[in-house]
Amino acid sequence: MENNELQKIWKSLDTEINQKSKEELNLLLTSKAKQTINKFLSIIMISIIVCVGVLVYLTITSLNRKDDLIYLINNVTIGIVTILALLSGFFSWYKIQNNEYDQPLKNWLEVRISLLSQGLTGRFSKLYLFLIPFLYVLIVLSIHVYFEYKPFIDVLKTEESIIALIVGAPIGIFVSYYGARKIRKYQFRNLEFLKDLHGRVCNMR
Repeated sequence: MENNELQKIWKSLDTEINQKSKEELNLLLTSKAKQTINKFLSIIMISIIVCVGVLVYLTITSLNRKDDLIYLINNVTIGIVTILALLSGFFSWYKIQNNEYDQPLKNWLEVRISLLSQGLTGRFSKLYLFLIPFLYVLIVLSIHVYFEYKPFIDVLKTEESIIALIVGAPIGIFVSYYGARKIRKYQFRNLEFLKDLHGRVCNMR
């Protein structure tokens, strides 16, 4: 989070802090920490819902195109990536949501900051850069072919379809990257707030 944003947040929070007892202060900081964690959980929940929606779509369209082998391969490829993303979402939800109330706020924050940092800066943190164009092309093909009511290979032979896909791809991929960047920026701001909160909690001990 940018310094001026943090300063604004802590300026308003410091006013409350100065008026609280130690017990009330701990409750206040715990509440702020959980509010921020809930922002991450909201994004994870949305991603889980999207994954379930995609899987439902893939199932319905695949059943309606059982004789189109290439279309099925395309859908199965999307499905495998979606299932992996869904499992990852459930795992992240469980790890972050797993509340252990018998530990101090400092330790509670440390665990979640470590988990969130690993997700945002770990070795798989840049995987989305490769997955976005890959999935975009496959999903657009799946939707386009399905609503053309023609076999996959016949749609690819249609000049209008190819031109539409080529023209639309850069725009769609750009929008996807832009959306992903905005989400990650939002997550990094919240992570920075948690780190700052953790530092203040440590200094108060």
